[in-house]
Amino acid sequence: MCTYNTETLSLTGSAKGAVGWFHATSASVYFDHPVHHGAGHALMIDVLNRDQGASARVGLELDAHSARELAEAILRTLDAVPEGLLEH
Repeated sequence: MCTYNTETLSLTGSAKGAVGWFHATSASVYFDHPVHHGAGHALMIDVLNRDQGASARVGLELDAHSARELAEAILRTLDAVPEGLLEH
C-alpha cells in the first residue's frame, strides 16, 4: 500500500547527476513502489534542480532498514562536527 505521503524541501548543496555536478535546490522524500529496486516498496529520495530538468536529478530507492541507517549516519556525523563549523 502506498502512503502518498511526500515531503518536499528546499536544499542548498550540490549533487552529481548524469551530466556532472549541479546545484541541488530541492528534494522529495516518499515511500512508494520503486522503479528499479527489487522490493515491493521503498523509500525514495529525489535530489534535483527543477530549473535544469531531468539531467539535474539524483534518485535513491532504499529499503526501510537502509533508509533508517542512512538517516542515523547523517545525524551521527553532524553531531560529531565541532561547534563553529556548521553553517546555519
